Amino acid sequence: MLRLASVLYSIIATTLAGSCVIVALVSGYDTLLPIVVAAALGAVAAVPVAWLVARAMIGADATE
Repeated sequence: MLRLASVLYSIIATTLAGSCVIVALVSGYDTLLPIVVAAALGAVAAVPVAWLVARAMIGADATE
């Protein structure tokens, strides 16, 4: 399941990081630090999301 979660993370992290950057830019935060923080928050938030999506794809009762 870790392999599937890793593949999903590469897709989900870019999507969430990009969405967070867009939210930061629309909110008026157009300097470097808020954009980097928004991208980092999106990448960190993608870890549990990728794990949950992988678990849902495999099945909730799968342990591996």
